[in-house]
Amino acid sequence: MTALVGAVPAPQSTAGLAAQVVPDAGDLTARVLQSLAGAQDPKEARALVVKDLSAAKAATATALDAAFMATPRAARGLIAAQSLLTDALVQTALAAAIHLHPVPNPTESERIAVLAVGGYGRAEMAPHSDVDLLFLTPWKITPWAESVIETMLYILWDLKLKVGHSSRTVKDCIRLGREDITIRTALLEHRFICGHAPLAAELDTKLWSDLFKNSGPEFIEAKLAERAERHKRQGGQRYVLEPNVKEGKGGLRDLQTLYWIGKYLHRVPSSEGLVAAGLLSREEFDTFARAEDFLWAVRCHLHYVTGRATDVLSFDLQVEVAARMGYRDTGGRRAVEHFMQDYFRQATRVGELTRIFLTELEARHAKREASLFGIFKRTKQVRPGYKLVQGRIDVTDPQAFLADKLNLLRVFEEALRTGYLLHPNIMRLLAANLDLIDEDMRDDPEARRIFLDLLLKHGNPERSLRRMNELGVLSAFIPEFEPIVAMMQFNVYHHYTVDEHIIQTISCLAQIERGELVEELPVASGILKDGVSRRVIYVALLLHDIGKGRPEDHSILGAQMARRIAPRLGLEPEECETVEWLVRYHLLMSDMAQKRDIGDPRTVRDFAKAVKTRKRLDLLTVLTVCDIRGVGPGTWNNWKAMLLRQLYKQTAEALEGGLENVNRENRKDDAKDALRARLKTWDKAALDHETSRHYAPYWQGLSTNTHEIFASLLQDLGDNEIRIDLHPDPDRDATRTCFALVDHPGIFSRLAGALALVGANVVDARTYTSKDGYATAVFWVQDTEGKPYEVTRLPRLRQMIDKTLRGEVVAREALKDRDKLKKRDREFRFPTHITFDNEGSEIYTIIEVDTRDRPGLLYDLTRTLAANNIYIASAVIATYGAQVVDTFYVKDMFGLKLHQKHKQEALDRKLRAAIAEGAERARA
Repeated sequence: MTALVGAVPAPQSTAGLAAQVVPDAGDLTARVLQSLAGAQDPKEARALVVKDLSAAKAATATALDAAFMATPRAARGLIAAQSLLTDALVQTALAAAIHLHPVPNPTESERIAVLAVGGYGRAEMAPHSDVDLLFLTPWKITPWAESVIETMLYILWDLKLKVGHSSRTVKDCIRLGREDITIRTALLEHRFICGHAPLAAELDTKLWSDLFKNSGPEFIEAKLAERAERHKRQGGQRYVLEPNVKEGKGGLRDLQTLYWIGKYLHRVPSSEGLVAAGLLSREEFDTFARAEDFLWAVRCHLHYVTGRATDVLSFDLQVEVAARMGYRDTGGRRAVEHFMQDYFRQATRVGELTRIFLTELEARHAKREASLFGIFKRTKQVRPGYKLVQGRIDVTDPQAFLADKLNLLRVFEEALRTGYLLHPNIMRLLAANLDLIDEDMRDDPEARRIFLDLLLKHGNPERSLRRMNELGVLSAFIPEFEPIVAMMQFNVYHHYTVDEHIIQTISCLAQIERGELVEELPVASGILKDGVSRRVIYVALLLHDIGKGRPEDHSILGAQMARRIAPRLGLEPEECETVEWLVRYHLLMSDMAQKRDIGDPRTVRDFAKAVKTRKRLDLLTVLTVCDIRGVGPGTWNNWKAMLLRQLYKQTAEALEGGLENVNRENRKDDAKDALRARLKTWDKAALDHETSRHYAPYWQGLSTNTHEIFASLLQDLGDNEIRIDLHPDPDRDATRTCFALVDHPGIFSRLAGALALVGANVVDARTYTSKDGYATAVFWVQDTEGKPYEVTRLPRLRQMIDKTLRGEVVAREALKDRDKLKKRDREFRFPTHITFDNEGSEIYTIIEVDTRDRPGLLYDLTRTLAANNIYIASAVIATYGAQVVDTFYVKDMFGLKLHQKHKQEALDRKLRAAIAEGAERARA
């Protein structure tokens, strides 16, 4: 029993759950030593130890799992009990190891102390956390100690524990702690488990007297640099789609960093000690504790779901954790979306606490101001009623500040005017007095003036909006904003929460206004330079997604809300009407550009009729650009830019020159003239043949460059010949793939299948039949990274297409093994919607299929259309993360639109069956 000398009692916080289910370490050790009484062989003896401890571990783990599921959002008892269980296992393992390596007359050097470090040292463990141990010896490790440690580790490894360990002397610990900040942090959280207690006490004394003392600023600087680097690795901001609960911004490690710093400076025994040290108020610590509890619960559920140490909330795990924590689908939103909204709100609070905590440290001169916060000296004077504290705006008299409730908005105006950050004292004051922002204040003309000035006057509105949002001021002033705060959209496409997306769009608008995106966004930059109503465009962006998160169409609901909110913000009736229209139709331009064939004159005419005026076209264009760019990094690309520029230009011409001038004949003649100019070396007969062999849609649907390529491909084309031209198209961020061959039924589907087989992602496609029976098909494709194909990969692409078209490879069979969804993507739900539109094109029926994206989907859809004798003239593919909208311009076998209802219904059923069959195959 020597090993248990000085074994620490269970922390008080474990008393409840731990006392009920965790075996007593003394009893467990006694049982194990008793079972070893007759064992002679060391291997047999170790197996007996492992057998007893495994049974105790398994029984306790089952009981802890059941207890946790009874209260799935309360993890504190679980993490303490997990630590206590590990203590019992470690203590018993050491006792058994000493029993197996007896020393009749131990010398002073044959002493050992076992300490927990890191998270285990804090007595906080998730179900599959690492067990970090420090084996402490007085001097250089002896053969006896080496044998004891080795036996003990084998026992713990046989228990399937992931053990991190080191063997050191006290001097080693001090020396290594000076050299390595990670080791120093682990030592900061050391906790004696068992063994020779005086040795552990000596380490504790030496750490505080020789290592930690007088090195606070150095430690803080190192931990904050480490924190910044960690955030950078995790994506740099709080709202990453798949956050790391432990390491991400606003995660557990951020809270632990506050505790580490507080402990290092003030030797606080627990995070609650931050209150006594004056680093957090009681209310702030309560927020700390709530966030910590929530994050620990999430982390523990992640461990249980995966059966291992997992900290990343991937999409598939988000759904499972939400269910385990008791979230349910309500109010038109999925349980996972409610769960992630709570998660991001907690992460935001962690960020606020961190800011307050670090500023309090700065006030105590624990860290140099400039290097702690990167503040540059500013020269602007603050207005009366304010003062500067550590380079931040603070109030001189809180009572006088609160006496005029408009100050709750004015302070943000002062921050933008001067460029200074807000001091946490003001943040605390604002957060505690949000009730002052009432109906009277919202109706005050001066409040409206201040708010609009925050948007329009200072050039960087996103800064004040983000801080107002984090402190609750924005949703207090515009109550309709509150439901979308930290609201996640579970669809991969949106990188940010709804509120952060809105702020990102406004940031983009401000960048355009500052002239920072002229080369990248020439049209939007030109529109703003020529002048639009800034009040209208800023307010429209602020409100464009305010209707999200409800069962109704968010554009319609948002427009109804905008009708109420815009007058409250002080806009004139005509401005309010325009804002309402923009919110109602904020998706119209992107839908037209990405889901319709903008080469079809009817598309342009219909869009022009909806927009009606050049003023609305200009405003909608700017809003659309900012909305797409605000979705997240990489969402905006040359393809979308080209589509929007083309639609804007053609619509502007239609509005100015008259809708009747937008027709096929004009475009056909212009396109033929442009091709003749390119083919000057051709003889007249060949040129006349080429310009007369195609129907009008061919001329108005493709560029002159593509017409020139097809002219070359079609020259003397044999009946059994397939000609292919593959070429990068940088203007569209895609590879243009042109095919010329004799036309036959289902050609579009076979081409789509061939492209799917080589992993090509089709982003747009057109196919035309010439008057003399040749098919001219062009697909724009990207690789799996969403980029144009590398030139070196084009020969394989050509070879596979050739094999498929010649029947050597059957795409349907070959795709079976490739049509799989990644596990992380399987939980996205996108109900299938299929619409038939006979008004959007003069000569085609437009079939729009909105569904869940997957490899091989386009092939399945086009194969179904071909099997039903449907001719596909063109396909427009719009992808939104895991959702896709495939739009087909089609005719029946007689060249007519699909007018008959029963034919539409039959085709709808067959398309849905193909989607369902493919989805089942993808999940298998």
